[in-house]
Amino acid sequence: MSSIVLASASKIRSDILRCAGVPHTCEASTVDEDIIKNKSRTQGGDVETAAATLADAKAADVGARYPDALVIGADQILECDGRWFDKPPDLDAAAETLRALRGRRHRLICAVSVYRGGANVWRHLETPALTMRDFSDGFLERYLDGSGAGILESVGAYRLEAAGAQLFSRIDGDYFAILGLPLLALLEFLRKVGAVEE
Repeated sequence: MSSIVLASASKIRSDILRCAGVPHTCEASTVDEDIIKNKSRTQGGDVETAAATLADAKAADVGARYPDALVIGADQILECDGRWFDKPPDLDAAAETLRALRGRRHRLICAVSVYRGGANVWRHLETPALTMRDFSDGFLERYLDGSGAGILESVGAYRLEAAGAQLFSRIDGDYFAILGLPLLALLEFLRKVGAVEE
């Protein structure tokens, strides 16, 4: 049975795998995500291609160090009316992101790629859509105060698995993909290749 390496330092992605009973190790990728995103934007690429390219790059980067393992790379980009959002660097930027998304529908483009032996062996893309309710400024302030710096790990400045659920009026799509890893599709692939129990 192949060992599994998650090409990420993301605690939530690792927790998703661990809670699903998938043994793995974590190794952060050294890929410069901004370079890949900016190149895609300047060349007129769509958000789906950018997310898939990032997932591939992360899996390939870590896969070069673990040629015999199944190396999982994942990426997520938030898109709202053509604007691509990055993780907010601080709580002021998080507030700006949430104001921009308030009362609107956005998409989370979530790509996952698996490499083994220096080659891509599987990739998958999911695009859940979320509608954020038109919450008050007072609610936003209380949400930011209560959530703290942890929301800076989310591209949308929310944690759906926690108080971030209160930001939304509707969610369409896979819950795990919203958290950052399309788990059900990934588990199906891992079963097919014998990496987890059938």
